This record gives sequence, C-alpha cells and structure tokens, in this order.
Amino acid sequence: MQDDLATDGVDGVRILGINEAGYESGNTQMTTGRDLPWLQDTVPEPVWTSWDVTTRDVVILDGANRVLSIFNLTEHPLSDAANYAALKALLASSVGAP
Repeated sequence: MQDDLATDGVDGVRILGINEAGYESGNTQMTTGRDLPWLQDTVPEPVWTSWDVTTRDVVILDGANRVLSIFNLTEHPLSDAANYAALKALLASSVGAP
C-alpha cells in the first residue's frame, strides 16, 4: 500500500508496525523477508495501551501523532478490494491528499 500511495502522488504517509509488549518472540517471524519498518512496544512506553489498540488495528495519526482513526484488519481484511480502497483513502486523507 505504501507503494500504491506513492504511485498516486500521496506523500507524507509512512506505514510501520508496532508489536505489543510481551510478544517479542514473534518479531523475527514478522520481519523476515519484509521491508515494513517494525517497532517494539515497551512497558515504559506503552503505545498499545495509550492508543487502546487491539490486534490488527491500523492506527492513523496526524502530523502531531494524534490518533485520527483506527481501521481493524480483522474486521476489514485487505483481501477485499473495497476494504483496501477504504484504508488507502483514509491514509491519503490523513495528509490532505484527495
């Protein structure tokens, strides 16, 4: 999707993953062979807790890192073209792209 947004001329969207604290053992499996930047949530900086995240949430932030919206991939799998388009539109609108 990052490439699709760039192809459409949407600049300013950066997609990355954040793993929940306590699930570090899955980091290697999640990152092997992928180019998605991957961060690890920690107890001192509990992003999952502060954002009230659930598994497979896409959290869309504004330029000041405030939550604009949350799109859950379990409820809205990207294998459905309509869901893919909806998430892409949300991401594009977060940076003011049409």
